[in-house]
Amino acid sequence: MLTVLVDYDSGNLHSAEKAFERMAREVDAGQVLVSQRPEDVARADRVVLPGDGAFPACRRGLQGFAGLEEAVLDAVRSRAVPFLGICVGMQMLATVGREYEEVPGFDLIGGAIERIVPDDPGLKVPHMGWNDLIVTGAHPVLDGVSTGDHAYFVHSYQMVMTDVSDRLAHVEYGGDVTAIVARDNVVGTQFHPEKSQATGLRLIANFLRWTP
Repeated sequence: MLTVLVDYDSGNLHSAEKAFERMAREVDAGQVLVSQRPEDVARADRVVLPGDGAFPACRRGLQGFAGLEEAVLDAVRSRAVPFLGICVGMQMLATVGREYEEVPGFDLIGGAIERIVPDDPGLKVPHMGWNDLIVTGAHPVLDGVSTGDHAYFVHSYQMVMTDVSDRLAHVEYGGDVTAIVARDNVVGTQFHPEKSQATGLRLIANFLRWTP
């Protein structure tokens, strides 16, 4: 079993690598590899796409590695391997991103990436820090994860869903803010599971055991 964390120079993957390695040992899920090589993604049994920064920069960053985006999409669409997008990696699942400019997403889960506009002007954007999940859907990656569990967020944009049934959880931040999405073999978390302590580690372990 091989889990590949896709490295396209979008943030430091050290903490994510350590969290996935730790949980892979605990659930006997095999090897975890951080790689920029399309051939590694092509042989992966699970693919994780992190992302920090702005949506357009992450999309272009991924496209800047020859064959890497194609290998990711082939893994998801053709081979149907379990896929986890984290932060901007989750946002890239959407139909379109509207951060600074309009940029197409993967269109794997219907939605648009829009700026968070809290209805309370006292709430700052970016949405940064710990927040309580409000779980509204059932999914194997949420085994043992409940409403009220804490997750760590750092973002100014969120996925506005086309179909709310694709949303597993949200948080309250001057209105609903999407936290977890899923469809078929694809899951995305707006928060950073590798920085979300017990809640995040449980979700990672569940993902490593999940067979869609």
